[in-house]
Formats: sequence, C-alpha cells, structure tokens
Amino acid sequence: MSTIVTDTLQGKTSATSITLPTTTNIGATPLVSASANSMTIRGEGSATTNIQQGLTKTWINHFEGTSINDSFNCTSLTDNGTGYHNHSFVNNHGNKNYAASASVIGDSSTQTQAYTYCFIGGANNTSNSVHATNSIRYSIIHHAGSIYDQQMTQIMTVGDLA
Repeated sequence: MSTIVTDTLQGKTSATSITLPTTTNIGATPLVSASANSMTIRGEGSATTNIQQGLTKTWINHFEGTSINDSFNCTSLTDNGTGYHNHSFVNNHGNKNYAASASVIGDSSTQTQAYTYCFIGGANNTSNSVHATNSIRYSIIHHAGSIYDQQMTQIMTVGDLA
C-alpha cells in the first residue's frame, strides 16, 4: 500500500476537478455512488444513505416570533400576529412537498405548561399556501385552543432544494 502526503490536490484537466472511481473509500466508509448531484454512502450495516436527501435544508430558532436567535438557510421571520409566524428561505425548496418539524419551549407562565404545540399551517390565513417553495407558515397553539407567542420556537425542513 502506498501513502501520499500532500497539502493540496489539483486536477489534471481542471485545477478544481478531481475524478474519483465510482466506488471510493473514505477511511473505512465506502462511497457507494458519487454521480452528478448525488452522493450515497454506506450507513449502518449494509444500508445506504443518500447525503442530499438526509440533510436538514432549513432551520430557525426564534424568540416569541420577533427575533431570530440562530438559523440556517432562512432570510427573514415574519410575525403575523400573536402565535402566527412564517419564515422565508435563502435557497428555495424544489417543490412544496418537503417535510417540516417543530418544537416550542415556553416560560413558566400557564400558557406554556403542557400540551403546547406548533401547528404547521396558516390557521389565520388559510388562503395562502402553508408550504411554499420559498417559505413556511405556522402557528403556536395551547392545548385549550388559545394562540400564544412562545418563548422559543424551533422549525426545520427537509426535502429537495431547487
């Protein structure tokens, strides 16, 4: 076995393009497929994982719908009234069929004790699409049906990017 020690690899045809065999190992993990816009790696056991499909495409963590604590691939947060919010994406999803997941963290007041959930849907404006390719609309609802701004809301999406 040979060992190559280098700081930089440069392609022969193009300085920024290096071609690897279709099945290549990175350490002990084989790349099963590395075709255009797709890379599949060996996961647990003999299962394979498509890297592009398995990554979170957007996430946002915000305080009471008014300020973004941190985010990835999100451009803005809109407060549409108490408990109603939407955020826009930097890079759009390829279609409206992406999946979203949410969680809320409340303070010690009564509206945030138990059974508070985030509803992915535009309850205050159902004429607008809930999942748009460039944004998502959601509301925070207490188990008794009341709408509240929670201390912290976290939303993430997975799916194809445009």
